Amino acid sequence: MVYTAGRDVLLLQRREPPDFWQSVTGSLEPGESAIDAARRELLEETGLQLAVTDCHRTNRFAIHPAWRARYAPDVSENTEHVFRATLPAPREITLSPDEHQAYRWLSVQQAAQLASSSTNRDAIRALAAGPG
Repeated sequence: MVYTAGRDVLLLQRREPPDFWQSVTGSLEPGESAIDAARRELLEETGLQLAVTDCHRTNRFAIHPAWRARYAPDVSENTEHVFRATLPAPREITLSPDEHQAYRWLSVQQAAQLASSSTNRDAIRALAAGPG
């Protein structure tokens, strides 16, 4: 999750499915640590190079049907690791055009309403209580 000192949260609109809004996400590459993947995905999806902090929070959930074909037939769940990165203020983002079509900086409340994933909504709502 990327947010500002004023608690504006960055959400990205996926190309597929087109109404799916989320924080920066991605998958581990072979041999890659979760925090290294978070840094890589942040750069790939936004053009931002920021310090990334592990929130020490993981979630398990069923793979969304839109991405089911990306996984082996026997894989039905994902393990999600939650990280955060902070900026002083909102700024322009360089989107990965293959993955995303738009971005928005939103208040915590607006971002929690727009986020498509329940685990993303939970992480955004936790931001209102503190950055950890």
